[in-house]
Amino acid sequence: MSNNFFKGRKLLIATKHKKERVIAPILEKELGVNCFVTDIDTDKFGTFTGEIERKEDAISTARNKCLLAMELENCDLVLASEGSFGAHPSLFFANADEEILLFIDKKKDIEIIVRELTFETNFNGSEIKTIKELEEFVKNSKFPTHGIILRKAKNDSTLIEKGITNLDQLYKTFKYLISMYGSAFIETDMRAMYNPTRMKVIENATYKLAKKINSLCPKCSIPGFGIIDSKSGLPCDLCNFPTQSTLSHIYSCQKCNYIKEVFFPNGRKKEDPMYCDICNP
Repeated sequence: MSNNFFKGRKLLIATKHKKERVIAPILEKELGVNCFVTDIDTDKFGTFTGEIERKEDAISTARNKCLLAMELENCDLVLASEGSFGAHPSLFFANADEEILLFIDKKKDIEIIVRELTFETNFNGSEIKTIKELEEFVKNSKFPTHGIILRKAKNDSTLIEKGITNLDQLYKTFKYLISMYGSAFIETDMRAMYNPTRMKVIENATYKLAKKINSLCPKCSIPGFGIIDSKSGLPCDLCNFPTQSTLSHIYSCQKCNYIKEVFFPNGRKKEDPMYCDICNP
């Protein structure tokens, strides 16, 4: 349910890749805002295909998108997202998608950020030379519901075809590149409107954002009272020794700096001995 803090206000979603399709319905329902988009070139802050390098980290990039949108539309309530793809930070053998959503209320001087990290991504790329390699790649890339990019070579954007979603275009582009250069580089199109898997992650992040926005500080009632840290140490059910499992979450208010520690956030006061370094070394 909405906390009425933002009810009736216009929320600008800074995107050119149709992310409003999943973001707007959730925030309009949960916050009572009226979402709209504008013609903003968010690619100027970086592209997945490398024509324009992203010069700043994901949060700064999302913030820059918000500030540009605010300036263009003279709007004081803005949201932007930024995705990053590559090796998972702890499981390096697996690809991951990290989506950041940043919500800025200039009128109330509030900035709320959420992250969603998942293995649910088709992110991939490979140099190919044969039809068999082409067909094997697209088979594992959820084509044609997910777009494909073909280019002359990795990190070379002088000849690139994006948003390929049909077989005729796929084969035609591939054959041309092979005839000209002997090989091609194929990759998944990670732009949201060509990647339903990524769009689902953005949707999940939006639910998380709505929940955080509707979490009010117990002291000053400002939205965005959220987790900033966690503590391990949930005791083992057998030996009572502290385990690596989560004992508590630390919540903080960005406005008044009120801190609250919530114990046993996962609903367990003891951990299974199989996760204990003493009982199961």
